[in-house]
Amino acid sequence: MKAIEVARFGGPEVLRLRDVPDPVPGDGEVVLDVEAADTLWLETRVRAGGGAPFFPVTLPYRPGVGAAGTVHGRRVLARLRHDGGGYATRVAAREDALFDIPDGVGAGEAAAVLHDGVTTLALLDVVKVVAGDRVLVTAAAGGLGALLVQAARAAGATVVAAARGPAKLAALRALGADAVVDYGVADWTDGVWDLTGGLDVVLDGAGGDYGRAAFDLVAEGGRFSSHGTPAGSFATADPDVARARGITATGIEAVQLAPDGFRAYLTRALAAVAAGRLTPLIGQTLPLDRAADAHAAIEGRTAIGKTVLAVT
Repeated sequence: MKAIEVARFGGPEVLRLRDVPDPVPGDGEVVLDVEAADTLWLETRVRAGGGAPFFPVTLPYRPGVGAAGTVHGRRVLARLRHDGGGYATRVAAREDALFDIPDGVGAGEAAAVLHDGVTTLALLDVVKVVAGDRVLVTAAAGGLGALLVQAARAAGATVVAAARGPAKLAALRALGADAVVDYGVADWTDGVWDLTGGLDVVLDGAGGDYGRAAFDLVAEGGRFSSHGTPAGSFATADPDVARARGITATGIEAVQLAPDGFRAYLTRALAAVAAGRLTPLIGQTLPLDRAADAHAAIEGRTAIGKTVLAVT
């Protein structure tokens, strides 16, 4: 079988396609014939050596935290460890970590919502987005951001989507964002203020200076979620300022789910895709042997939406 392996930490070029023995399932495991593999920003950090202490791996390792495919003809989605080996033609997975893929949902779509779909629905429950809210989504043209735009609009919110560059903004308009803002230009927050007069909710998937600037737009009594780090760090709200303005601020820890919670949200996300209520924005589908290109696109922020590896 074929698998991507990482023998040393480094840039995307350390992702190497290898011929390796077929996996042998352990107790409670089955072997999945992989059709599509999920990719995450976090995986690029682990590959570069930044996974410890929360996501440690031992070299050499095989990346891939999620895969969609078949087990004895059953179409399933598998949630794997951070060194779980999903970037491969076959992978061993715990049977209790399998999720049935509904009819009408492709393997790539299923892989695309394995993590981002769960986080989307959990965030909307935690932040309590409701009809009439003025919502800003940063990093809106990423896999998670694109789903958040759709889910917030479905909840009845007015959604401003922030991203960088005309191609990403065009994709967000096509998804139905009420307004788009390019945060690659100076004073981008002025544009958000002009559109909204202040925000009830910020869903910050960018972090860094973008998230900190967005926090200043939240009206008294609003909600601020900081759950992304592509700009270098989580945009943690100043607790004293948040308290003084009555802002409820939450971080990524608010959507760290127990297995039962994860399963419930993923079941909902897959059902929403099957019903057409959520559509993952898959901007790039690359073959397994181009896993390095997938990581380079994610790190270089040239990827639009989700990047999926097509394995078979």
